[in-house]
Amino acid sequence: MPPILRHLNHQPYADTWQAMQAFTQQRTADTPDELWTVEHPPVYTLGLSGKREHLLNIGDIPVVHSDRGGQVTYHGPGQVVIYTLIDIKRLPINIRELVTLLENAMIAALADYGISAQARADAPGVYVQGKKIGSIGLRIKNHCSYHGLSLNNAMDLRPFTLINPCGYAGLAMTQLADLGVHVTTAEAAALIIDKITPALQP
Repeated sequence: MPPILRHLNHQPYADTWQAMQAFTQQRTADTPDELWTVEHPPVYTLGLSGKREHLLNIGDIPVVHSDRGGQVTYHGPGQVVIYTLIDIKRLPINIRELVTLLENAMIAALADYGISAQARADAPGVYVQGKKIGSIGLRIKNHCSYHGLSLNNAMDLRPFTLINPCGYAGLAMTQLADLGVHVTTAEAAALIIDKITPALQP
């Protein structure tokens, strides 16, 4: 069964996070997987291993301590966010294979836009000419994933300069709009989902 798609439009990060936790806690072995697309108001999130020293000069943008993996990142309007609520035991894949699946989906979507992108073994995510365009942060509970991926489409990238993105000082970020691709965030999300969905069929 293909995953159920839910388009949440614009939602606060904390509310969506709590909804993901509730969904994962309540799901059973028969619960269909779901993919949620959403855009968040400006927010920094610190992962489980996140260190506040990577927050440099963040001003009044709120910080949420999240239970995803990874360090610090930024979410804001104009960014594709896709949350992957997946029973990885049912597929079956492990967390590393899920990360690779999500990286490859973003890379394939970017290729459709004529952009050559790569993953990096030392730093999960997707990169174009050394600049990061896509990020991944996951949590696995009871063999089920939540959180997911983000891809920069047409957003204000300046908040990334006020942190060490993903814990890397000086890591440059890029986005579709800066690479000459002008699409709505919903269109970009739909293309990535088209790349993810075939790989989620057990």
